[in-house]
Amino acid sequence: MARHKSQWLKSVTQMINNRHMIRVDIADAQANLSRYLASVEGGETILICRRNMPVAEIRPVAKPPAETRPVGTDRGMTVPSSFFEPLPDDVLDSFEGKQELR
Repeated sequence: MARHKSQWLKSVTQMINNRHMIRVDIADAQANLSRYLASVEGGETILICRRNMPVAEIRPVAKPPAETRPVGTDRGMTVPSSFFEPLPDDVLDSFEGKQELR
């Protein structure tokens, strides 16, 4: 009974997770690949199955952002000039394990 219940739960979970996917067998995917790729370009996900068991998924690639974000800065963030000044000797010594930072 427990095994039947767990198999039922697994089947229901797969149906819920796959409700927006197109399921095809391998032969159909090979014969109609260009048609399925057109569906993928439209946002669909294709689940390829062997004997009704999923073996692969074809889904759209994430689109790159519309505009590039500058590297290393946040909106309006500025770096103070003191950031580029040398660190004090006691801080450098603590990085090198010569003394503890207080």
